[in-house]
Amino acid sequence: MATKNMSSEGSIKRKKLQKIGVFTSGGDSPGMNAAIRAVTRAALANKLKVVGIRRGYQGMIEGDFINLKSSDVSGILQLGGTMLKTARSAEFRTAEGREKAFQQLKKADIDAVVVIGGDGSFTGALVMSQEYDISFVGIPGTIDNDMYGTDYTIGYDTALNTVVEAVDKIKDTARSHGRIFFVEVMGREAGLLALTSGIACGAEVILIPEAKGDFNSLKKFLDKGYRNKETSGIVMVAEGDEAGGALKIAEDVRKSHPDLDVRVSILGHIQRGGSPTAKDRVNATKMGVAAIEALLDDQKSIMIGLDNEKIVHVPFNKAVKLNHTIDTNLLDIQKLLNI
Repeated sequence: MATKNMSSEGSIKRKKLQKIGVFTSGGDSPGMNAAIRAVTRAALANKLKVVGIRRGYQGMIEGDFINLKSSDVSGILQLGGTMLKTARSAEFRTAEGREKAFQQLKKADIDAVVVIGGDGSFTGALVMSQEYDISFVGIPGTIDNDMYGTDYTIGYDTALNTVVEAVDKIKDTARSHGRIFFVEVMGREAGLLALTSGIACGAEVILIPEAKGDFNSLKKFLDKGYRNKETSGIVMVAEGDEAGGALKIAEDVRKSHPDLDVRVSILGHIQRGGSPTAKDRVNATKMGVAAIEALLDDQKSIMIGLDNEKIVHVPFNKAVKLNHTIDTNLLDIQKLLNI
């Protein structure tokens, strides 16, 4: 997309950083509030004014802004969700929508913005920073942990523990009734949550988008169950699996193995909620402080990441365009242990 001319009427003039905005965008994840708290207090500690932008990019377009003081972010560290709310915005995808958003930022004298979200949120920030002279710094917040350039995204650890707790309970009833449960977890394009939770729960089979066509493990498990009359078990399925998700796979198994007692549990949005774990709170705090330090250092269009527990800066154009890879060798470990 072509960059607009930087006229005095169409851009924020370069000046000393005085006021920043912060907002959350896309799907919520536990730890976002901890990041908002860290961004706000780190900015205030550096004599910056802070504006909270409610409801993501849509709130930016509508000027839904609130001034944030230290007391406004007190008591939110342990809360799931996001105090600033979040929303999708079709209007922001248009040049006219981004023009409205920029004018609202300009009207509020906001010099730079911290965006907490995933690759879609960062794509919007990248496009807007190319069109207008305003700095965006991103903090990765998504339970999928699928962002390129960072080992960790806010909310992943909490979601992982939520899934493990739920599946541990499902296993109790699976054993009691001799059932096979197909458990679907979030991860439309990334299977890390299904993979790690499946290993943590001792799942017999794990089906993820990154291992396409890997149904031999499911067939072996079903055949083994028939031979040994051990028909209870857990099959973890990422919602984006090519076979159509847990409901479709389970229906196919019912048809091919009518003697098995097959059930489906779709964990859904419980994975996004809940009080963030200590790990999510600490990492969100580190990233929030690092975002303010990056803005004070005149950084622009970067994501704050963690690489071996160290803060790193990842350009938006890499974070949103390059693919995050997972260690599929973990699948081999899982299969080895399910002998």
